[in-house]
Amino acid sequence: MRERIVWEFTDDRGQVATAARRPTRVLAYVQAGATLWDHGTRPAAMFGSDHDDPTVPDAAKTGSLPMDTVAYVGAGSSLDADTLLGGEPDLVVAVSYGGGQVYALAPETAKHLEEHVPVVVLDVGRARSFAQVAERFAALARSLGAEAPTMGTRDLETARDRLRTLCAGAGRPRVVALSPAGQERTHLARPRMWPELRVLAELGVDLVEPADGPGASWSTAGWGEAAALRPDIVLADIRANATPLDDLRTNPEWAAIERAARVVPWNPEPVCGPRAHARFLDLVADAVGGAAAR
Repeated sequence: MRERIVWEFTDDRGQVATAARRPTRVLAYVQAGATLWDHGTRPAAMFGSDHDDPTVPDAAKTGSLPMDTVAYVGAGSSLDADTLLGGEPDLVVAVSYGGGQVYALAPETAKHLEEHVPVVVLDVGRARSFAQVAERFAALARSLGAEAPTMGTRDLETARDRLRTLCAGAGRPRVVALSPAGQERTHLARPRMWPELRVLAELGVDLVEPADGPGASWSTAGWGEAAALRPDIVLADIRANATPLDDLRTNPEWAAIERAARVVPWNPEPVCGPRAHARFLDLVADAVGGAAAR
């Protein structure tokens, strides 16, 4: 007898995940889990990437997720299908940066996983707008029984309007987004390649483009080159793989940047939900308002 389908969701690969009942034990990639929580759905467990979640999930990426109640099963190369299935998830939510390839899992692991449990893959890459990514997570959360986060949506609209107003005048502060990579180098973000940074540009933020050269999403440069961009505001990557700003205190070029600019914490793998996005926009608005007041 054919199994009755009660729940289904078409992911960004065009593949339809189905289940005989609505999933309640969701295993999610860290960014996806934090975003689902922002949309009103709590995952049962999470997995991370070798990049910045090797032993524990990167706190920069977990947002407001209550980590004391969400299991962490490990990251990337340490994971196999048996480990991922150990908590008996009835749905896996992963992300992709294009082409449908599951991020943070070996292709063979992802393939074996999909043979045992429904897998939803959502595209968070540069080909999507932030609004598109957020809406896909919202749709998934609704399918899992979450209600629309009305207050968060209202907060987001307020934050957008505030930032747009602050950026409407002349003399907008120059904003540089970067990821520190040690005492000698930093990675300068190419704003058009990052969905959340494109939102800032749409709202009027003056994001500085680094020089042309190799690197699709980042331009790797010396700290002197970063200082030469004369930022009034720096969006600094706070993920675990980035050099902590405290470790740069003895670097004279970073010290000069820090004296002249307001520094805003930035997570390049953002929580794509209304409350988290509103908080980020508010931080940027605070910095814009403060820089204009100087």
